[in-house]
Amino acid sequence: MRVVICGGGVIGACTAYFLRRRGVDVIVVERTDIAAAASGKAGGFLARDWCAGTPLDALARRSFALHAQLAGEIAGDWGHRPMSAYSGYVAPDGDPRRNTQSALDWLSDGVVIAQRIGTAETTAIVHPRKFTLAMMKAAIADGAELRHDRVIGLVRDADGTRAKGVEIDGGIIEADAVVIAMGPWSLLAAQWTSLPAVYGQRSPSIVYDLGPNAPADALFLESEIDGEAASIEVFPRADGSAHITALSDIAPLPLDPMAVTPDSDAIVRLQAMSERLSPLFRPEMIIAQQACFRPVTEDGLPLIGRIPQSEGLYVATGHNVWGILNAPATGEALAQLIMDGVTRDVNLAPFDPGRLQPLDPSLLRAR
Repeated sequence: MRVVICGGGVIGACTAYFLRRRGVDVIVVERTDIAAAASGKAGGFLARDWCAGTPLDALARRSFALHAQLAGEIAGDWGHRPMSAYSGYVAPDGDPRRNTQSALDWLSDGVVIAQRIGTAETTAIVHPRKFTLAMMKAAIADGAELRHDRVIGLVRDADGTRAKGVEIDGGIIEADAVVIAMGPWSLLAAQWTSLPAVYGQRSPSIVYDLGPNAPADALFLESEIDGEAASIEVFPRADGSAHITALSDIAPLPLDPMAVTPDSDAIVRLQAMSERLSPLFRPEMIIAQQACFRPVTEDGLPLIGRIPQSEGLYVATGHNVWGILNAPATGEALAQLIMDGVTRDVNLAPFDPGRLQPLDPSLLRAR
C-alpha cells in the first residue's frame, strides 16, 4: 500500500513515522522545508491533562505519553524534558506590587506568581523544529520518501469517488490513500474535495538565548502594554532557548509559507513586554523574531479522519495551539484508521471532518 502525505510539518512527519511502522510505502510531499511553518516556530509546550472535560482529552493524554516514549525510542535530541508551569500577572507601573519580589528567582520584581498549574508529571516541553525533523528523519530511515514539490491537485479514479494520488508540479504520484496535512494551507484542498474551512491565526514570537541554565518553568501571565491587557506565554527549552509569544492577530494567509512575517509593531510591543519579565530577556540575547499561522477550525477542534464522499482521502489539521502536543497521537490514529479502518487508542469521532459544512470552493477562488 502507498500513502501520499501532503505536508512536511509535525502532523505529516508523525503520520509518516507511524505508517512506516506498519510497513506502508510513504511519500511525503513538502513544497518548502520540513517544519518551515508553525511546526518550527511554536513553543513546544506539552500538557497531559489541560484538555480534561473536552473532546481533546483522550488525544492529549495519549500524545503526552507518546512524547515521553518516543524520546527514548528515536535517535536525536529534541529537548524533551518535564517542567513546571505557573500562572500569574505582571504588576503595572505605579502599582505597589511592582516592588514585590517574584516567587521565581529568575524573574523581575513585580512578576507575581499566582499558582502552580503544571508539574513535572503533567507538563513538559520539546523543541518543536528539532522534534519534527527527528520524526521525519526516523520515517525516512525506515523507508519513507520525501519529495520537495507543490501539490496542485488530486487524482481520482474513473468515477471520481476514490483518491488515487496527487498531481504535483513535477507530474503525478499514484497512491492508494492521500493525507492532507498542510496546516492552514490545507484549505487549498477545498478546491479538490469537500473539506471544511481551516483558518490561519498569526502568532508572533521572540526567541531568546538563555544559555545552559535555562529554567524549567513555563509561564502564563497577564500583562499590560500601552494600557491594554494581554496574555503572554514563556517557554524556556532544554537547549537554552526561550520562546515568548503574545498578541496573536488575524492576517491574510500568504500562499507561500516562507512569506510569513510578523507584524513589526507586534514584535516591538512583545519585546517591551518580555523585558519587563526578567533581566535574562535582553535585546542582545534575541536569536529570532518571527511569526507563524496556527490552523483553526470553525468549532475549535481539529479535523482528523476520512473526508466525506472521498474514499482513500484523509485530513489532519486544525490543531490550533496543541499541534506539537497532539501530533504523535494524531499520526498513530491516522495510521490505524488507514490500515485497519478503526482506531484503537483514541476515538476520532469528535474530529470527524463531516461534522462541519464543506467550504464553498468559489470563496477560495475569490481569495
